[in-house]
Amino acid sequence: MAFARLLGLLSIALAVSAGSLVLHEHRPQAPAGFSSQGPTADSHMLTLRFGLASNNIAGLQEKLLSVSTPGNSDFRQWLSQDEIKAFVAPSSDAVTAFNSFASANGLKTSVISPYGDWISATLPVSQANKLFGAKYTNFTHSGLPAPLSRTLSVSLPDVLVGHVDVIHPSTAFTPPNARLMPSIAFDATKRDATAPAECDTSNPRNSITPACLQALYNIPTTPATQKNNALLVTAYEDEWAETADLQAFLAQFRPDLPSTQNFTTFSVDGGVNPQAPNDGGFEASLDVQYAAGIASEVPLQFLTVGDGVDFMTALLDTTTFLSNVSQPPTVVTTSYGHIESDFGASLSTKICDGYAASTARGISILFASGDGGVNGNHDDGQNCALFIPIMPASCPWVTTVGSTIGFSPEVAVNFTGGGFSNVFPMPSYQTTAVANFLKTIPADFPGNGKFNSTSRAYPDLSLQGWNFLVHVNGRNDDVSGTSASTPSVAGIVSLINDQLLAAGKPVLGFLNPFLYANPGAFNDITIGHNSGSVCRENTTAFDAVAGWDPLSGMGTPNFPTLLAAALA
Repeated sequence: MAFARLLGLLSIALAVSAGSLVLHEHRPQAPAGFSSQGPTADSHMLTLRFGLASNNIAGLQEKLLSVSTPGNSDFRQWLSQDEIKAFVAPSSDAVTAFNSFASANGLKTSVISPYGDWISATLPVSQANKLFGAKYTNFTHSGLPAPLSRTLSVSLPDVLVGHVDVIHPSTAFTPPNARLMPSIAFDATKRDATAPAECDTSNPRNSITPACLQALYNIPTTPATQKNNALLVTAYEDEWAETADLQAFLAQFRPDLPSTQNFTTFSVDGGVNPQAPNDGGFEASLDVQYAAGIASEVPLQFLTVGDGVDFMTALLDTTTFLSNVSQPPTVVTTSYGHIESDFGASLSTKICDGYAASTARGISILFASGDGGVNGNHDDGQNCALFIPIMPASCPWVTTVGSTIGFSPEVAVNFTGGGFSNVFPMPSYQTTAVANFLKTIPADFPGNGKFNSTSRAYPDLSLQGWNFLVHVNGRNDDVSGTSASTPSVAGIVSLINDQLLAAGKPVLGFLNPFLYANPGAFNDITIGHNSGSVCRENTTAFDAVAGWDPLSGMGTPNFPTLLAAALA
């Protein structure tokens, strides 16, 4: 009888090991800029991450829309970690199928997420190629220090179909630089209106400071009082923030705040934040300084991700960090992004699901919309009018921020990223606003057919993004981009959260349904054309119009009106 049972177990193991393969994801060629250098050595060890299918991700999304939509009985009743796990954790069938497959093939696995939906395993390339119908190849790129091992096609054994959402790395190509701050050119004569007195009018470029933003958007300078209301700035690709630079920035531009202001540093994947002279990065400095400069005395946090971790893995590990932390920040700001198609549909979806799980906890997650106009990261003067979406900006469970320029009137700047996803369907909270915009596009618009008008549209709102004064490595400099707009909006959200908590109310959490339900809380931006800063001005792109548009979103925030809506 024992012998018969052993034969049965062996037959199951053989079936798991030798099942037929089903194509999971494929791309016809590597993205532009990547060159094949031939097959990856069979003996090279790959650490693969397997995203198991959650048992009810649709249920989580439905619940998230319910708790974030004004007027619902459960409005802002944010979910606990255990409640989220009930939606996100894989089913017992998925876990059993994957564990059986791993055991049959000698894979040593580790669960790497608190909800059990991510598992890692290290195996030689030869085995990965065989098990997943792959051809891992070394690809080089002029912007990367070392080759990437990727495959243009990956399959799943039939026993894992429906149980595994994604394998990473496989067909997703890591960008050489996911920072969104480009070298931006703009005709200074376009900023021809008189700036508010609080802005730097001594500079013909009208540089932006915290005081200027406070004047433009009626942001209060009163210090926050709630200690359980942290604002987290994320940093990738060896971008570090120096305490000395932050304190020098505040001493000059927010002298009413304590000169000892600092931030709490968190690390994933061995990330560091060195404080030696000249270690400060423009992106990290910008993000930290404007988060602190707007969110007066809100507790500030800084998340640094280790060197050598590709951007897509860094995003996954950020969602894991947010899921793990017992007292999460109430706001997270990120000024990084990359072309959606380089992620691929399965990895984009799984990362976006991770952010949905975080926002369901009551975290407002903000991403910059990109600095290439409609061209994604291809704003090079040659590849224009491409209508390429940026990820995670295109994720429907985050809030995406575009950029404006000028004062009276405020105009959508040419580089502001905006458009429509090719992966995510349009969420219900924006259908009416986007439908009204689409009515303004003429039938002979040259961009018709280049974007998916039925999918998630972004950005959701905007803010100034041109010539922000920052203090980096001991000196002031100007920085532009949606990277500047996003941490500033994060500061506004944090200040509103401070007043909500002080009034005994829940924090804003997932913002988008609330934002679209309150158009009167925004300064409508009706001028602008997002052709990009390098592509010619007459390049086909979107135009700003009354109401929502894919340049400025709902517009720029008016703090008192937005606060009143939040408190109502």
